[in-house]
Amino acid sequence: MTRLFQTLLLTFLVTASDLAQAGRLERVLGAGEVRVCIWPDYYGISYRNPKTQQLSGIDVDMAQLLARDLGVKLRFIDSSFARLIEDVTKDRCDIAMFAIGITPQRANKLRFTRPHLVSDIFAITSKSNRLIKTWDDIDQPGVVVAVAKGTLHEPVMREKLKRATLLVTTTTQGREQEVEAGRADVFMTDFPFSRRMLETTDWARLVAPTKTYHLTRYAYAMQRGDDAWHARIERFLSDARRNGQLLAAIKRHKLDPIATQD
Repeated sequence: MTRLFQTLLLTFLVTASDLAQAGRLERVLGAGEVRVCIWPDYYGISYRNPKTQQLSGIDVDMAQLLARDLGVKLRFIDSSFARLIEDVTKDRCDIAMFAIGITPQRANKLRFTRPHLVSDIFAITSKSNRLIKTWDDIDQPGVVVAVAKGTLHEPVMREKLKRATLLVTTTTQGREQEVEAGRADVFMTDFPFSRRMLETTDWARLVAPTKTYHLTRYAYAMQRGDDAWHARIERFLSDARRNGQLLAAIKRHKLDPIATQD
């Protein structure tokens, strides 16, 4: 091993060690890249068009702005609500940006930014379903309500349903398939995903609550314990609120009805 090679190797090992011990912000800047977890099926949020493979949505736009603000490259990492906590805590991404609902279970594991969206729960049934006409028809004997594992709707509906049967599917596509096939009467979702069902299918019908049912605030999530990284993201979001970039992204993707007012 030559002296030059030993010197280069030592320099690399020291640099790698320094980055490993540094905070998230230092590591992102040192790597020249920010890794952003997204769920690519989230319409209006972080949606990958199956035909073009192009990503679009408010959090795609905001992730691009974040990378530009940090002066680094952007790399999207496909994730999901079922894998969210593991992907973030095991360092597969630096931040999760796909309208993460703030729930007690997630807040115990992750650190959230100030929320910028808030949505109630909505139900999707089929146009041919004769049992479900209004929201009050959902929690009734004989009704099957589907939710996707890992979504905020799973614990909420476990608590709220008293008479209907809860069906938990392993994927979000599974809950749709159960309703479309008639094996479930409704599946529970939120405002952005309900728009996807109404705009991209010919069989879906929306059932909205007649009054507030269960509001959830949406934000971005990261590992706990790194105050500098959290503060840097909050500064970015504060600037985006002030200069109108956040509101412009919200309006561009037709999410005005669920924008927070604070």
